[in-house]
Amino acid sequence: YLTSIYQAATNVVFALGPPAINLGTSGNFVVLAKSGISTVPNSAITGDIGVSPASASAITGFSLIRDPSGTFATSTQVVGSVFASDFTTPTPSNLANAVLAMQAAFTDGNSRTTNAVINVGAGTLTGLTLAPGLYTWSNTVNVVTSLTLSGSATDTWILKIAGEFNLATAQSIILTGGALAQNVFWVVTGSVSIGDGSAFAGILLAATDVTFVTKSTINGRILSQTAVALQKATVINQPAPVVPVTPTPPTSTPVTPTPTPPTSTPVTPTPTPPTSTPTSTHTVTVTVTATPT
Repeated sequence: YLTSIYQAATNVVFALGPPAINLGTSGNFVVLAKSGISTVPNSAITGDIGVSPASASAITGFSLIRDPSGTFATSTQVVGSVFASDFTTPTPSNLANAVLAMQAAFTDGNSRTTNAVINVGAGTLTGLTLAPGLYTWSNTVNVVTSLTLSGSATDTWILKIAGEFNLATAQSIILTGGALAQNVFWVVTGSVSIGDGSAFAGILLAATDVTFVTKSTINGRILSQTAVALQKATVINQPAPVVPVTPTPPTSTPVTPTPTPPTSTPVTPTPTPPTSTPTSTHTVTVTVTATPT
C-alpha cells in the first residue's frame, strides 16, 4: 500500500534488492535456445550462441562455417563461436549442461516471492522508474514508454512475468546510477517481443519464444527454452562479466648483493683438510707454510 502511494506521488517504485540468479554454465552464452536460433541478416552478435537439443540445422540465416575441429562453427554475424548439439565432443555435453543450468535459473527466478512488489501498473508500464527489487506480474506486461531501472552496480532486479512481455516500438529499458545489465533478470513465462528500434537490457530467461524485431538491440543475454528469432539489424551485446577482485601478491624485485669492501685487518683462511671423496666441483688451493722444529 505504501509503495502504491509513493509510486503515485513520484512515479518511482521502491523494493528490496533480491539475491542474483545463478546462471551456471548457461552464462557462457549470449544466446542459448533449445529449439532454434534464426536471423534475418544481418544481425550483429557479440558472444557465443548455441542450440540444444536441436541440431545445427536449427540455426538459420547465419551461413555457418564449421571449424576443422568439428566442435564449433563461425559466422560473419557472430563475434564468437556457434555451437550445436550435433557437433563433435565435448560440445554436446557442454550444451546439455548449459540447457539444464538455464532451466534451473528460470525455475529459481520463477519461484521467488520474498518482498515482492506485485502487479506494478497493472502490467502497463509508462515512464516508470524501478528501484532494485523483486517485481512480479500475474499477467502480460507492456512497456509503453521507456522503463528506467535506477541503482548501483551492485544492485539487483528480478522482474517475474507470468504472461507475455512486450517492449513497444522505439522504447528502451534504461539503466541509470551505475546499474548493470548483468544484474537485471527478466523471468518470462509467455512469449517475448522487443519492438522495432527498441533497446532492451538484462538477462532474459524465457520459457517460450523470443523475437527481436528489426533494428532492436539488447545489452544482455537471451536464454530461451524454445526459439529465438533475431530480425534484421538486431545487435546483441553480452554484459561484461563480474570479475572477482583477487588480491595481487606483491612483486618481488630481485636484490643484487652489493660487494663488501675488505676490512683493514686481513682474514687468514683456515685450511680445510681434503676429504676422501670430493663433493664439490670447486677447487680450493691452500698454501701451507712449514714451521721449523
